[in-house]
Amino acid sequence: MPGIVIVGAQWGDEGKGKVTDLLAETADAVIRFQGGNNAGHTIIRDGEEFKLHLMPSGILYPGKTCVIGNGVVIDPRVLCDELDELRGRGVDVDGLRISANAHLIMPYHLLLDHAGEARLGRLQIGTTRRGIGPCYADKAARLGIRMQDVLDEKILKKKITAALEPKRLSLRPFAKDPELDLHSMTEEYLTYGHRLERYITDTARLAWDLLDEGRNVIFEGAQGTLLDIDHGTYPFVTSSNPVAGAACIGAGVGPRDIDEVWGVSKAYVTRVGAGPFPTELEDELGDRLRARGGEYGTTTGRARRTGWLDLVALRYAARINSLTALAITKLDVLSGLDRIRVCTRYRGAEGAEFDHFPYHQSVLHHAAAEYEEIEGFAEDIGDCRSEEELPTAARDYLARIAEFTGVPIGLVGVGPGREQVVWMGGRRDASPAETPQPASSARS
Repeated sequence: MPGIVIVGAQWGDEGKGKVTDLLAETADAVIRFQGGNNAGHTIIRDGEEFKLHLMPSGILYPGKTCVIGNGVVIDPRVLCDELDELRGRGVDVDGLRISANAHLIMPYHLLLDHAGEARLGRLQIGTTRRGIGPCYADKAARLGIRMQDVLDEKILKKKITAALEPKRLSLRPFAKDPELDLHSMTEEYLTYGHRLERYITDTARLAWDLLDEGRNVIFEGAQGTLLDIDHGTYPFVTSSNPVAGAACIGAGVGPRDIDEVWGVSKAYVTRVGAGPFPTELEDELGDRLRARGGEYGTTTGRARRTGWLDLVALRYAARINSLTALAITKLDVLSGLDRIRVCTRYRGAEGAEFDHFPYHQSVLHHAAAEYEEIEGFAEDIGDCRSEEELPTAARDYLARIAEFTGVPIGLVGVGPGREQVVWMGGRRDASPAETPQPASSARS
């Protein structure tokens, strides 16, 4: 199937990089469609760890077309550093293409992001302070600087001047910061333009041509569904749309170009930053999951909050994204637990029970998880490579996830290594359409 979207089905950090890397092996192109360097995808290949922030996960395949789409916001300094690091490690980056319409993170975006979070104090959202939100804000306000602008000095200087004008009051504390000097900023970004010019192109047309030729194209999302600015736990969300529908906008393709949507979910749940988390474990077990899962942010290094798998939220993500398959990662982290709990409903502050993801923030902030217990498994599953090799209890756990969400499971991660994967359905190349369907429906 030519068009496959890969999205996070939780609060991000689900292991999308590994899943994208695996599916990219048989793809012709990988297109990143939203977010910025607030994302971090970790890929382990042949014992070597790669931490990607802006680069599409398919970049580790020589000659693979890897696109940074128009929906991404780019810090050119970070991108250039990432290119230099990959080249230094022998990675061929000639397949990279960057949308001329992608917006750029400017020095003032970083300053405003830091100042905004500091001003909120204990109410801060928990952003990565990478300038992502202010950049998207400028994009919506039509004050953004786009990648194509760094190829024209006159336009660039004019646009920076226009973008700075309404920010003068907010930027007054940084008036003497040399990074805000108009001439220096213009020269710096023109230099980035010279370095990146060879990669800049009309990426929407590139995507059309690939799809029209029947090529396999993967659309890669960052963050996760519950961090979506429209459908997530607002205001504790990111500044873009990490849901599957945004792949069309962020890559410049139409809905009919999408054939499959894979949602990536851990076998438990993590969250970085502030915001509601009904299944959070603030005890020794939560610490154990954090330690065993290596739950520290790829971009920030922050410790992630941990909790039991929230099936109510996962079913919500399945419906929002129209998921056709699930990829369950880090199942091995649960090995050794006698009992595993999954959240199947919430209890509100006044005692009411409900089995849907609440739309009202006041309800969600005070919701307590109601659990169902499932038998755990003690076996080390790191060497399992087929569904049959998994312990019976692990298979039962996966079956319960598929049944509750109404989405078949396409693959399961059983360790950090690229090869530590179980492809469900019996075949390495099994597509969601070929995987047995659960009895329930995601639309129910």
